[in-house]
Amino acid sequence: MTEINARIDAGESAPKYYRVRTELAAIIDDLDEGDPVPAERDLAVRFEVSRETVRQAVHELLVEGRIQRRGRGTVVASPKLTQPLSLRSYTEGAVSQGRVPGRELVTFEDVPADAEVAADLGLSVGSTVIHLERVLLADGQKIGLESTYLPARRFASMARSFDPGTSLYAAIRATGVTFDSATERIETVLASPREAALLDSTTAMPMLLLNRISLDTDAVPIERVRSIYRGDRVAFLATLRE
Repeated sequence: MTEINARIDAGESAPKYYRVRTELAAIIDDLDEGDPVPAERDLAVRFEVSRETVRQAVHELLVEGRIQRRGRGTVVASPKLTQPLSLRSYTEGAVSQGRVPGRELVTFEDVPADAEVAADLGLSVGSTVIHLERVLLADGQKIGLESTYLPARRFASMARSFDPGTSLYAAIRATGVTFDSATERIETVLASPREAALLDSTTAMPMLLLNRISLDTDAVPIERVRSIYRGDRVAFLATLRE
């Protein structure tokens, strides 16, 4: 029995696929970003396990974001984009880590506020709001889908001049509005078929859902944002102080 297989078979408490996953993770640690990961067939021979066992281990590492599919093969993934939980835009967070931000416009239109949007923005139901929906990218990879609602009356001038390919927060600040605070709820969800398609993902991939309401210095709502991020490509960082 090989040394690797002995370690895989040692202990009955962990499933065999998990022990294969641990060994494969150690192999990945010695590779560089973009390097190919050994094929499932070769891993099955190397670890002396079934292809199904290897497939399960590979799937977990895909979900975790350690590896990614490229063409017909699998390669070591780039590090996750770590977004700070602060009143900074996605653009500022990406640039601070040396990543190249990008956006793909999905929706940019005026719509009547429904009851939920109206309540969050302190408006009456049916008031006109700007709805901006964009796919967020980092280094060309799709990482998230952001849906923002803004009071149309307050940001009428910005609606006429805003370039959806640029930072929304920078455009808001340029109107003289100052962000002061925000309430944000974070939870894990599975993407809808539409969201999965827009993010080149699947409905089985865990996502991070953020719902945010931002306020200005007078405690007046600025925006209502729903963002869904691929759990295999994004992490969040919070700095806590007492």
